[in-house]
Amino acid sequence: MHLLNLGILAHVDAGKTSLTERLLHSAGVIDEIGSVDAGSTRTDTLALERQRGITIKSAVVSFPLDDVTVNLIDTPGHPDFIAEVERVLGVLDGAVLVVSAVEGVQAQTRVLMRTLRRLRIPTLLFVNKIDRRGAAYEDVLRAAAGRLSAALVPMGTATGLGTPAARFTPGTVPAALDVLAGHDDDLLAACLDGAVPDGLLRRALAEQTRQGLVHPAYAGSAITGAGVDALADGIRRLLPAADGDPEGPVSGTVFKVERGPAGEKVAYTRLFSGTLRVRDRIPVGEEGREGRVTAVQVFDHGTDTRRAEATAGRIARLWGLSEVRIGDWLGTPGKTAGQLFAPPTL
Repeated sequence: MHLLNLGILAHVDAGKTSLTERLLHSAGVIDEIGSVDAGSTRTDTLALERQRGITIKSAVVSFPLDDVTVNLIDTPGHPDFIAEVERVLGVLDGAVLVVSAVEGVQAQTRVLMRTLRRLRIPTLLFVNKIDRRGAAYEDVLRAAAGRLSAALVPMGTATGLGTPAARFTPGTVPAALDVLAGHDDDLLAACLDGAVPDGLLRRALAEQTRQGLVHPAYAGSAITGAGVDALADGIRRLLPAADGDPEGPVSGTVFKVERGPAGEKVAYTRLFSGTLRVRDRIPVGEEGREGRVTAVQVFDHGTDTRRAEATAGRIARLWGLSEVRIGDWLGTPGKTAGQLFAPPTL
């Protein structure tokens, strides 16, 4: 089983928290889907988040997709909390950018896609709310391709738009071949010969997605569940697994710090290399600070955590680092681990 650290990003009210709930439900992590309006979602835990129906701080949940364990990071969509998104970008293996089928591409959508492409983060597009009145799919894809300057690969067709019966049917569409062939000479030659082997098409799609050259586009509704299974399959098959040598030197970055019940600091850390255990002493930041880890937890089955060692690729909660700050690197700094030390400007 391998790991994938996935970000869900969107303009405010596009439905990313509802999509997170639906993914958790589909994976069997939760028995009942929470509601943003009712303040009962798994990731919105602050009183103000539940009261206003928006995400203010990033939250991590975990769920299985067959042989993949996904650590999903739900991020704020409101521009006032864009710093929370900046802190997350450097720890992601892949992302899902959610766009409303009614409102289409919005200001924050453009900012997010521009940054995701600059950082070469493999990204899937999910056109949400196809069951809402005024929903469009192909028009939104055309607008997204133009305004986001992104090479989108339609992964199926949407029917019944604007009704509760709206559905997304997975399947290769002609436009997908045109987009993929533009980045693959072998695929282009096969197209000219008039016969494209299915294996070649799937391989080209996965490789180009992981390189950030193309962005597979899905559609559906987080409320009804339409299209979510197809999206989950795309997450499992097309996005790259977390890598890193668990035997190498410890190297990680802190993207979030919160306070525990006793006021102690809890550092949310993505490890890029090495293994962290209780009682390990590690360098913290650039100023020669050092900390001693007193407890380690990794995410498992929703927001639950379990005591364990933290190995390369994982997101862990660490106790005992009293001097830690957001953006600090832990252990040996590296090129990837240092991304959050100077957060990208959105």
